[in-house]
Amino acid sequence: MTRPDPGQPVIELRGLSKTYSRPDGSTLVEALKPMDLDIPRGQYLGIMGASGSGKSTLMNLLGSLDRPTGGQYKLDGVDIASLDDEAVSSVRGLKIGFVFQSFNLIPELTIGENVEVPLFYRGVNRADRHQQAIQMLERVGLGDRLSHRPSQLSGGQQQRVAIARALVGSPSILLADEPTGNLDSATGRSILELFDELHNEGLTIIMVTHDENVAERCNRILRLADGLVASDEVQQRVQSTASNGR
Repeated sequence: MTRPDPGQPVIELRGLSKTYSRPDGSTLVEALKPMDLDIPRGQYLGIMGASGSGKSTLMNLLGSLDRPTGGQYKLDGVDIASLDDEAVSSVRGLKIGFVFQSFNLIPELTIGENVEVPLFYRGVNRADRHQQAIQMLERVGLGDRLSHRPSQLSGGQQQRVAIARALVGSPSILLADEPTGNLDSATGRSILELFDELHNEGLTIIMVTHDENVAERCNRILRLADGLVASDEVQQRVQSTASNGR
């Protein structure tokens, strides 16, 4: 696979849409109407909107978890919509890291093994998987919890493990769906401070949130309504939020 052009947007959408149909083929709902959108490399984008606005549909399409009905989606210059399922799965594993509200850790595995999972599916050998998992857990402040299981950790610690798992493959973008939704306010702030650090290091982050205070940390906010872009705001990112909280 060719290396992406550093000046090229990490994501390019042209007329991207998603329609859900009834079994007889008639339209049930236009979840996402044709959308054009460029997301520059290194941007911190917040996606907001009421229930049914299309934000979950958009995130599923960006994460290649669902197929668009129409339009084009380029990730690092690769036209995702034109690929077969196997190729899409490969690109998703290489390019996208996911962080979910519910953590989605595997309870039977240790923390280290959870972080290794994406590398296992890439065919990385056991020794290298283990070393990379250690490095990522140290990066999120959990290097001493390698052999613990998820049930032995707090919610905030589990979310840090989920972030380590998302980052271990050096993805082009990090997709986060309400990453602080199941956390208390203090723990949520610590997770957002970690996101600030990752963004300051150049990582592209796309986050769905319903919380205006969380969205203020982003440098762009996309607001959806009825499957359309209601507003697209570039803002001066609140740099002092993380530093004042430390």
